[in-house]
Amino acid sequence: MKTKVVHFIKSHVVFCVAVICAVVSCFLVPPDKEYLSYIDYKTIACLFATLAVVCALRDIMFFTIISRKIVRVVGNLRVLAIILIVMTFIGSMLIANDMALITFLPLGYLSLSVTGQEKHSAYIFILQNISANLGGMLTPFGNPQNLYLYSYFNIPTGEFMGIMVIPFILAVLMLVACCLPLPAEKLKVDEQISKPLPPVRTTVYIVMFVLSILAVFRILPYYIVAALIFVVLMFMDREALAAVDYPLLLTFVAFFIFAGNMSRLTFIHDLLSGLLDKSTFLVSLASCQVISNVPTAILLSRFTDNFKELLLGVNIGGTGTLIASLASLITYSEFKKLYPNDGKKYIKTFVLLNLLFLVVLGAITYFFLL
Repeated sequence: MKTKVVHFIKSHVVFCVAVICAVVSCFLVPPDKEYLSYIDYKTIACLFATLAVVCALRDIMFFTIISRKIVRVVGNLRVLAIILIVMTFIGSMLIANDMALITFLPLGYLSLSVTGQEKHSAYIFILQNISANLGGMLTPFGNPQNLYLYSYFNIPTGEFMGIMVIPFILAVLMLVACCLPLPAEKLKVDEQISKPLPPVRTTVYIVMFVLSILAVFRILPYYIVAALIFVVLMFMDREALAAVDYPLLLTFVAFFIFAGNMSRLTFIHDLLSGLLDKSTFLVSLASCQVISNVPTAILLSRFTDNFKELLLGVNIGGTGTLIASLASLITYSEFKKLYPNDGKKYIKTFVLLNLLFLVVLGAITYFFLL
């Protein structure tokens, strides 16, 4: 029992920290009716709907089959790295950054192992991680913090994408440039999957995925879409419902409570408001390095109306330290499972590459886009 508890805590560090913060804050601000207004129910519902459908699509190996067909035509290692990164980049825009990594990191490992190029695994894993964090910044549902800020500030879709498009393009160019030092060795990927996609389930899941996106974009009522997806999966794929990252959803709830309580404390309100008035972008960028980008978005949104700088800060701030983004912890965890003796090498490369992206994108944004 003790071993299971320790394993859970290690696997869900951010969740555990969020719960502790929420509980402590409840002693500072005793629970009352105002607690009900803390939670952004649309964010929780839309995140649940998206995660559930993605889990269902993963169960039928939808993303794996499609991506392996693409990888099979790769000519060399450099092109393979670019394709893996682009797929992760695009995947994060469509299915959220953490789900994109869970989907495409195994593909990267498989592709490198069957071609005898595992020595490049750490480098490519880290680039996939960065691409997941930065690729998701363009769309409201690409990163959890985006979904929250998009809903909380009721940001128009066109304005949202307009804010993020230049950093997005810069990130693409930097990621491709990072692939160029890899050797152009010829590769042959023989791994194939003969199992076809089930037509009925595939069609239903794709329709549900579209519905979840329409809910995010406020075209359909989010509560109806979330309920519909839950009912359909109860009949078609209960394993997908079980596989949803509920600790992530509860992490949001915990941080909503923590942020709501903090906003009611006068000295905290005055302190953070004063700092954010000087530079919302720099404060959010720095905060991500310490408490991660999702809690930073939830907390700081209570103290500023400058959603442009906050949005840029929590997305670019996802690079940097290992705890700057939950997706980074997922990548490191997956790498350690596959290569338990290469953790130090991974951390060194991770810090070097992430600081490069943090400094370059942060400086360009601060001096030229704000």
